[in-house]
Amino acid sequence: MNLPEDYQEALLQKYLDGQCSPEEIATLYSWLLTSDAHKPLLSVMQQDFERIMQERPAVPEELSNRIETRLLQSISTSKEEAVPMRVSFRRNWTIAATVALLVTSGITLFYTLRKPAVPLPAAPLITDVMPGTNKAILTLADGSVVTLDSAGKQEIRQGATVVKQQNGKLEYAVSGGHASVGYNTLKVPRGGQFTVELPDGTQAWLNSASSLRYPTAFTGNNRTVEMEGQGYFEVKQDAKHPFIVKVNAIEVQVLGTAFDIMAYADEDAVKTTLLSGAVKVKLGKAEKYLRPGDQAAISNSTGMMSVYAADVAGVTAWKTGFFEFDNANINVIMRQLARWYDIETDTRNADNRLFGGRINRNLPLSEMLKLLEASGAKFNLEGRKLTVIK
Repeated sequence: MNLPEDYQEALLQKYLDGQCSPEEIATLYSWLLTSDAHKPLLSVMQQDFERIMQERPAVPEELSNRIETRLLQSISTSKEEAVPMRVSFRRNWTIAATVALLVTSGITLFYTLRKPAVPLPAAPLITDVMPGTNKAILTLADGSVVTLDSAGKQEIRQGATVVKQQNGKLEYAVSGGHASVGYNTLKVPRGGQFTVELPDGTQAWLNSASSLRYPTAFTGNNRTVEMEGQGYFEVKQDAKHPFIVKVNAIEVQVLGTAFDIMAYADEDAVKTTLLSGAVKVKLGKAEKYLRPGDQAAISNSTGMMSVYAADVAGVTAWKTGFFEFDNANINVIMRQLARWYDIETDTRNADNRLFGGRINRNLPLSEMLKLLEASGAKFNLEGRKLTVIK
């Protein structure tokens, strides 16, 4: 079937917008079967086409014969492996799909055309999502971008400053001469984590959906960095140069200590938890000094600051590879799962059930959900969308 190019694009876009009539779906599917241009859409469209075959079993004879011939060809060559491909349309629209027309799918569709329609089993849902990995994007002072991952091993030079990536960690060092100061930004996406050793020797672990902006060399009277998301810091002691973490208008000042800052925009508060040493948390004129085991929480809605004893092990569990829930409601849990597994979540049907426990973050999502369902929760995972079921 030959379709004008403009009509092809319009029909494809109409299908992707979910606005095609059954007749248009049949026309588009018939064209795709006789064209090599957009093979990845075959697997995407197959379920829709089989549905309209059941609803409208009277198919034009020409279309029926054409599909039968193409399916028989597919069956005879079905030993080829499916490979991932990317198809691009002119409107900068892209779709990633897996190219596969399985023998069993071909047989099912063949008999759908030749026999009365019978109910087909529901298409299997994606039932697993892999956990996050070591990955990040490093934006250098000159604007260039470097992709970092678990297996990476590279060296980047910024004047006298040398940046080394060893697996899931960055290290900064000055290699002779005077290091000029520029600002780098390490951004960890959803589904990732990464570690950086700053130029002064301070270690910073970044959780999913977090970023850290810092200089390539610390000069002046203090060592200041800017953070979003969640980070755990082990600060190199230097009494003459306090270490400062800025989160919007909040400042956390330390000398040599270990602490965690959780500052996600979708959480109810910015929380600073002190493990060792001393910390001062500032917001405007308000200041609070923390002792080890304390947590300062600044409400995102009111700006009020409060200090109380914290479950330090629970707060820092993410750094050691665990989720730890202590009477956490499902909304808190789903926000953590969304960031770590890079999924969309729907909690509209969630109840007030509270959960407790320690779960390994390296589990596939299906195993994680089994553990939560053992406590009475119910979920539905479709693609990368996880819905809480009432």
